[in-house]
Formats: sequence, structure tokens, C-alpha cells
Amino acid sequence: MTRIATLSDTRNNCHNCRLRSLCLPDNLSKDDLGELDSIVQRRKPVARGAYLFQAGERFQSIFAVRTGAVKTLTVQANGDEHISGFHLPGEVIGLDAIVSRDHPSTAIALESTSVCEIPYAELESLGDRMPAVQHQLVRVMSRELLAEHHTGHLLTRRAAEQRLAVVLLTFSERFARRGLSALRFRLPMSRLDLGNYLGLVPETMSRTFRRLEEQGLVSITGKEIELVDICAMKALAYGNEEARAATA
Repeated sequence: MTRIATLSDTRNNCHNCRLRSLCLPDNLSKDDLGELDSIVQRRKPVARGAYLFQAGERFQSIFAVRTGAVKTLTVQANGDEHISGFHLPGEVIGLDAIVSRDHPSTAIALESTSVCEIPYAELESLGDRMPAVQHQLVRVMSRELLAEHHTGHLLTRRAAEQRLAVVLLTFSERFARRGLSALRFRLPMSRLDLGNYLGLVPETMSRTFRRLEEQGLVSITGKEIELVDICAMKALAYGNEEARAATA
């Protein structure tokens, strides 16, 4: 039976964590894994609405999401908040602060969330002795940048229905990488937050969800989404040629 995508619990150390393949090198020895595990700080769950860090704070650690979900946002010159991303278990937050050493964005828990905090200075020191860790950090950074660029490109100058289809398919792929259902999943964010991310006002978001449902592409119950016709969703999101390539 396929597991519906929910953001549930994981084990308490790197060796047993079911998400380790998403954020750790796969060629670490047991001793190396134990050394890496020794620098990881596992916080108590962060309550919904609580900050992991705020823009302008001095950068000290990166964070790997274990359970729950996190949104990152920036504040525009006019004071408006813009949500720049949503982060699921196995994904790493705070990488955008490595160069400047100050956080350019704010991270807020979307629901009760557990994270692994990894002090960056200790991670760098460990990486000097364990090249696999250093290589994995570069790989994770590259993966995040590529995903952000790809999604941003797909959302540019597209109609509301296409934008929403792109994001729902992106979540489908991300949940599938975690061994969860690609067709039935729960969105951790509110429609208001999703609309902010997509650049759509709440009324447009409601109409767009309703149109996708009326077309028989999705079934919606609260935050639970079922992709009823994923091929048609891909055709809507990417165009017929890209949809064929995506399903090949």
C-alpha cells in the first residue's frame, strides 16, 4: 500500500535516520558517520510559527529538516514579505548565508518541526579530514541552487493554473524521493503562503485550485491533494513536449 505523503518522525541519529541518503554521503564508514553525528545538535521540536533564524542574524549553523516543514522568506524594500521557498524533511536550510556570514532570509516553522543543527565551523573542520563530507556539502548546495533555478524558470511568465501545476508537481517529486506517495500528499503551508510564493492573491489562488479540480486534474480535501491525472498536469505545467519528456 502506498504511503500518503506526511511529514512524520525519523530516528534520533544519522546512522538510523531514514532521510540520511538525502543529506549525507553514502560512502561514509561507521566511524566517520559517528564523528559527523557527534557535531550534530538535535533541537527540541520547533513550534509552528517559531523562527529557526531571522534575516540579519550572524550565520553560525546550517539546518537539516528532520520532520515537519519550514518556509523561508525575505523582506522587500517596500516592507512586503516574499516567501522564497518551502523546505521538507531531508532538505538543508541556511546555505545562502555561507558567503556573507549573515542570514539573508528568515526561516519559520510551518508546523511542529524537528531539525538537526550543524555548526558550520565544525562541519568545515570535519570536511578537511573527511573529503566525502565536503563533497556532499557542495552537492547539496548545487542541488538546492538547481532546484531553485529550475522552479523559478518554470514559474516565469506563466498563467496562474500553470504556476500552481508546476508547484504541485514539484512537491509530488520531492515527496516521492522520500519514499512517500507522489499522487497523494498533504501541503504543509496555507494557501495564503502558497499564493505569496506564486505571486497570486488569495482570490486567484482559490479560483485556480477550483479550476484544476473542475478539470479533473486534482482532488482537494483541505490541505490534502490527490493528483488525479498526472499526465494532463504535466502537459498543463510544462507544455506537451516537456510533458512527454517528463513521462518518458
